[in-house]
Amino acid sequence: MSTATDNRRKAPAGERVADWADGRLGIYTLAKTNMRKIFPDHWSFMLGEVALYSFIIIILTGVYLTLFFVPSMAEVEYHGAYVPMQGVRMTEAYASTLDINFDVRGGLLIRQIHHWAALIFLASMFVHMMRVFFTGAFRKPREINWLFGFLLFVLGMFTGFTGYSLPDDLLSGTGVRFMEGAILATPVVGTYLSMFLFGGEFPGTDVIPRFFAAHVLLLPGIMLGLLVAHLILVFYHKHTQFPGPGKTNTNVVGMPLLPVYMAKAGGFFFLVFGVIAVLSALFTINPIWALGPYRPDQVSTGAQPDWYMGFSEGLIRAMPAWEFVLPGGYTLNLGVAIPLVVVFPLVLTVIAVYPFIESWVTGDKREHHILDRPRNAPTRTAIGAAWISWYLVMLLGGGNDIFAIHFDMSINAVTWFVRIAFFVVPVIVFIVTKRICLGLQRRDRDKVLHGREAGIIKRLPHGEFVEVHEPLSQQQLFTLTQHEQPKPLEIGPEVDENGVRRKVPRRQKLRARLSRGWYGEGSQIPKATSEEFKEIQSGHGHH
Repeated sequence: MSTATDNRRKAPAGERVADWADGRLGIYTLAKTNMRKIFPDHWSFMLGEVALYSFIIIILTGVYLTLFFVPSMAEVEYHGAYVPMQGVRMTEAYASTLDINFDVRGGLLIRQIHHWAALIFLASMFVHMMRVFFTGAFRKPREINWLFGFLLFVLGMFTGFTGYSLPDDLLSGTGVRFMEGAILATPVVGTYLSMFLFGGEFPGTDVIPRFFAAHVLLLPGIMLGLLVAHLILVFYHKHTQFPGPGKTNTNVVGMPLLPVYMAKAGGFFFLVFGVIAVLSALFTINPIWALGPYRPDQVSTGAQPDWYMGFSEGLIRAMPAWEFVLPGGYTLNLGVAIPLVVVFPLVLTVIAVYPFIESWVTGDKREHHILDRPRNAPTRTAIGAAWISWYLVMLLGGGNDIFAIHFDMSINAVTWFVRIAFFVVPVIVFIVTKRICLGLQRRDRDKVLHGREAGIIKRLPHGEFVEVHEPLSQQQLFTLTQHEQPKPLEIGPEVDENGVRRKVPRRQKLRARLSRGWYGEGSQIPKATSEEFKEIQSGHGHH
């Protein structure tokens, strides 16, 4: 028998399996090419990891809950372990949810983990998107990845809505009733959509089975595909990194994927899982047994949606109840149609296409792998802060009754405050945020030229007292001066070479005006030049 045969027999079983797989899949080559890929290290990059790990936890716990949940609206009489509900008629969906909470081993904890993980998933997605927005990580070549992330967040909102509607309790039923009103307010097709979704007049017999199919199959499947595509593009485009010495648009400074990054990521997954498990064990969320089954003639006291749906409810509550009857007896409910059919989709659309809007306004078509410091992009930072303030105002509007009760105020006063703040607060926040960014830029400029304030007061020979400034390190100087300060786009001369007045399209005029708002005078503080720095260091002009 040959030596090669002896060596093959002596090889461990795992190695033989790996050789077999490599001969058919090329695993060794793939691993050698990609497993040593470098990823930068910064605490804010973990926000996306929290969202990823929360999504994995949602999938794992959701599979367990699916084994016991009955997505049926058929009525039954409850005879389970929860004594206060004994003999009460309810849907099979509500009864099976009670069984999960009180009869299935570990069911209540798993359901709590599932719900908390969903909230943390959307919260971390929201904060992660804000990090991407404020640092400019959405710029070329990552515009498509921004769209994928945005779609993940929007689909997560609807997945959460269908999920907390499944138990058919009084709180979730009130939310479904709210959704039905929004559907009915859709001009022309609203009635048909409602009849199709509910299988007849509200509440119908089909909404829970259809929500169940969307919640466990359709929406998670699409989200899983988007998540994989999102991660592939992150891997392909290489990760963005914050500015610093040695970091350029053509390299990545950080740690290899294996073994360092994967080890840290694995530990962080169990940390996220542990925190969610502790939250679920200590803090009850959505106690459906205290609410009772849904009945169309009742409304849960203080009914509020989860935070990510508060924006849409705030729009509805703040909007005046405008209603018109058109010729032919057709009623047009603008009080619902304008917020949910016009404003809400418009806001989502602007968020989705913002990278393309900024690229068009600024004329910047270059690739960017170095992140911006938010203070160095004052207009973008102000837009983001204004949008967050707008969202918080509408979140307040969605709970106007709760705020009125707890603070002993008139609900009309709260509603009118929200209506006024809808237009005023974002403008104020935009102006204040932009001024703060310019102030921080001015401070950075002073630090570069004069150094860091040491807090030490020194008396000069002629009696003057001055504060001692310590020079910055080369790394600090680079971080404060590495950013670019583009010039605004110009329309060009008003007349051509023949003296004939040029006809400038309105679109081009609008673009130039917006570009001046981004980069023009009053939108950025000129950073210190090398000549100014040398002059200060040589002692000229130093006080």
